[in-house]
Formats: sequence, structure tokens, C-alpha cells
Amino acid sequence: MLFNLLQTILVSLSGRLRKLFSKLTGKTRRLKLIFDKFPGGAECFELIAKFCYNGGRIKITPFNMFQLHCAANYLEMNKEMQGKPNLVEQTSSYFQKIHYMTWSELIISLEKCQQLLSFLPSSSILQDFLDCVVGRLEFHNISSPCASSSENSSMQFSGDISTESKGIYSSQATWWFADLGFLNLNMFKKIIETMISNKLDHSVIASFLFYYKRVKCPTVSSAQKSRIIETVIKFLSSLDGSFISMRGLFDILQASFTLKMSKCSKGKLEHLIGSQLDRAKLDDLLIPSPAGEKSAYNVNLILRLLDIFLSNSREKLLMYQLKKVAELIDLYIMEVAPDPCLKPSKFLALVAALPDIARESYDTIYLALDMYLKVHKYGLSEEEKIKMCGVLSYEKFSEEILKDLAQNESFPACALITAKVTQQNRLSYSVTRHT
Repeated sequence: MLFNLLQTILVSLSGRLRKLFSKLTGKTRRLKLIFDKFPGGAECFELIAKFCYNGGRIKITPFNMFQLHCAANYLEMNKEMQGKPNLVEQTSSYFQKIHYMTWSELIISLEKCQQLLSFLPSSSILQDFLDCVVGRLEFHNISSPCASSSENSSMQFSGDISTESKGIYSSQATWWFADLGFLNLNMFKKIIETMISNKLDHSVIASFLFYYKRVKCPTVSSAQKSRIIETVIKFLSSLDGSFISMRGLFDILQASFTLKMSKCSKGKLEHLIGSQLDRAKLDDLLIPSPAGEKSAYNVNLILRLLDIFLSNSREKLLMYQLKKVAELIDLYIMEVAPDPCLKPSKFLALVAALPDIARESYDTIYLALDMYLKVHKYGLSEEEKIKMCGVLSYEKFSEEILKDLAQNESFPACALITAKVTQQNRLSYSVTRHT
């Protein structure tokens, strides 16, 4: 009896059901109606039943507003009942109050919204709601309802903040990270897109991207991990690079080696790193070679990053950036030089990758080459040694290095002679200058 009453009321209120039942005649009216993809499932249908039994009245709350809105639109409940606004109008009216909700109420609504996202693909109500959520993030003085989780999250990802941003970065800006940790990938994308369109601080967005990757990846499959990291790379590429943590980028790079990721995503990641290589540290570059390769370090990767740095920054490259990268690469060469499996061509490529103007001194290169020649004492021909010495700039050696090279038997004879000639020229110039 109650079911028949519900059916009668529901059909009278639902445009979708009226259309369906109007096509049924005779015995077909006894057919069972099954909703395979009803928004929110049985829980949401119960809310609709309650609305019908109560004569078109139901208390709309942050907990059920998306459920009722999706169900009302799905059933096309746009007909008044007993002079009261229809359910579509009631829910739409309630959404105008979202700006008065507390943060906790917004989070509850966001969780429900996430479950119903497939029923809100192009809804203006959804975007208005996301704008409201993101708008709250700009109020750094608001603290999370879960104070302990907020404090922990701030400590967990402090290393994901770029060095350049730390001076202006407030720890209060991260109070909401843990609160949004429940987001699935689809809702996460929409939230980040809204952050970018609303011009939220790029350092905050970047830090949240790293945080999301960190908390989600350990608990998902390799395929899901790849999708998460590719999504993070995509959004990082749209931000101002100076606000992105280099350590965070290199962590993603390390993770990408064991995942099946698209060439496009890997290319974007290398571009993000290479274009601002002057911000990297030596530890960042010491990346082991891929499985199957004999050399200790992934020199090919560093050469690619160097090429990106030079080619993408040629027009706006400042001398201090170039010299900073030269100092970094020289330290890297010192680290890889003792590797017995490092080919001469790779050593030369690292030295020659940067223009001569980038180095004020070649002392570090000499020390690295000296180490390399000693390690490969019996593996290099005299011709190969001469070729390797061709990258040296003797005029940029200190007196101490020139003196050492002039008697270093690990080097070919032509290098020793050139060192002695350079010494004599400097001495002659010094004498001439003082006479």
C-alpha cells in the first residue's frame, strides 16, 4: 500500500518516470522498475522517498545537498507539490548558502560531491561549489578542525616547498592539505584546475601536488601510481617553475624510472628540471644508471638536462646562472670520474656541454681528468688521452695546477709541454709588466 502510494507520488513528481509509465499499458504496468545507476544508490533513493511521503518537504543539509540535487535532476523532479517549490528548485536555492558554510561542512559536501561526480559533469553548481572551497584556502588564518592533522601535514611536506618560496611561505598556508587527502584523482584534477583558475599561490599549489603524490602513491597499484604522477607533472608544468621544489621534481624523476609513463610526461618532467638546472644540487644529479647499464651514474640523463637548460634559456640566460650550472656540473664530473665503466666520450661530453665562458677556472676539470686517467691507466690509448686533454683551457689553470700538470705522467707528453709553455708565458708577462 505504502509502495503504491510512493509510486503514485513519485510518478506525479518525476518527469522521467511520467514519460516512462506513459508508454506502458495493460499488464505491462506491473513490470518491476530497476534503477541500475541511480545517483547515490539506495541511500539517496530513501531521501527521495522521504521527500515524497512528507508532502514535498525535506531538510536539506551539507551532507545530503548533492545527493538530493543529483537525484532530483536525474528523475526530472521539476513539478511543484502542494504549492511548494519542486526539489530541483529547493536544492538549487540551498546551494546559494554554500558561502555561509563552515569548513567542516564544505568538506562533508565535497566528499558526497566526489561520490556523485559522474552526475555533475558540466554543472555550474559544481564549479560554484569548488570555487567556494578553493576561496577558503586563501584565508591562511583559518585553522583546520583537525588541528593535529594540520600540524603533521605541515611538517611532512615542508621539504616540497621551493627554496625561493620559503622566505614568503607561511606554514599556515598548508593547514588544509590533510583535509583534502581523501580526494580521488578525478576530483583532485578539478580542485587543482580551480586553484589555478582562481590564481592561488603557485608555491602552495605545487606543494599540495607533491603532498598528494606522496600520500596516495604508496597505497595504489603501479598503473594508478603512473596516472597520479602524470597528472602531477601536467599541473606542475602549468605553474611558475621558480615556486616548484627541485627536490620534489627529482623525487618524481626517480619514481618515474620504475613506472610505465608516457614519453610526453617524461619529457615534460625533464623540461621542468632542465629549464631551471641552476637551482639543482649535486645530490640531485647523482642518479644511478638504469638497470642493465654498466656505468654507475645516469650521465645521459644529465646531458639531456644540460641541453634543455642551454637551449630553453639561451635568450634569457643570465651569466650567474650559467656559472652556477658550470660549478654544479664540474662537481658532478668529479663524482663520476672514478667510475671505471664511464666511457671517454661521456666524460668529454660533460665537459664540452657548457661553453668556455661558463668556467672561470678549469682546476676542477683537471682534477677530475687526472682521476679519470689514473682509473683508466691501461684502458686508454695515447691518442684517446690527447683527445681528452683537448677540452682543457690551460689559461684558466691556477699556478698550482699548472705546476702539478707539468710533471704529471698520467697525462700525455703534449699536455705537459703545454703546461710548461703556459707557465713560461705567464712568467714572461709578469716580468715584462714589472719592468
